[in-house]
Amino acid sequence: MSKTKIVVLLGFLITAVAGYVLLQQYLNFEFLANQEQGLKDYYESHPLIVLAGAFLIYFLITGLLIPGAAVMTLICAWFFGFATSTILISFASTAGATMAFLTSRYLFRDYINQKFGQSLETFQDRLEKEGAFYLFTLRLIPLVPFFVINAVMGLTKIKVTTFWWVSQLGMLAGTLVFCYAGSRIPNLQSIQEKGVNAVFDRSQMSQILIAFALLGLFPLAAKKLLGVLGKLPQEDAQG
Repeated sequence: MSKTKIVVLLGFLITAVAGYVLLQQYLNFEFLANQEQGLKDYYESHPLIVLAGAFLIYFLITGLLIPGAAVMTLICAWFFGFATSTILISFASTAGATMAFLTSRYLFRDYINQKFGQSLETFQDRLEKEGAFYLFTLRLIPLVPFFVINAVMGLTKIKVTTFWWVSQLGMLAGTLVFCYAGSRIPNLQSIQEKGVNAVFDRSQMSQILIAFALLGLFPLAAKKLLGVLGKLPQEDAQG
């Protein structure tokens, strides 16, 4: 790894650690619950500043691989409402994911190709052809960590524009669910005291996870079905 890349990597890690410390201090339910009225008053007076600030914070959380994206989604949905938060989170999360994707590509792809290029050549060629499909499927499965997808895809040949639009579309379902959940929070004090149970009970959570799992399997099933139909004998047009 070149000196420039080492410097970039160190800067990335330092920024991520600093961001994590600050978020732990200020972006928690207890602190925000105490500032609830003041935040709402400031938003009424300076809506664009607050929206831009929320977008930037979410972008940095996802781009720097800082834990807390789910909590931030709930907070934004509670604060801005379902529609506004869905738009904000959808674009901010995709922008952050693309930043992480590009960082992984810049820092590690050349090294991985040098070490394992020949053994990964077949995989890379197939992923180049069907990368959008695989990425879309992974985005629909909530059990696959967000940062893992971004980092691994950065090591492949998938185009940046393809990564962007597929991520934007594939993450929308999860964004809608979390933003809906957050918009149902009456106040931050309740979720601070009751946790996720303030929004969803266990039966609802299990139903959501099952729905996501089925949603993730849908592209695979559809592709398999199309493959089977394509192999069926066609009737003679003269028949």
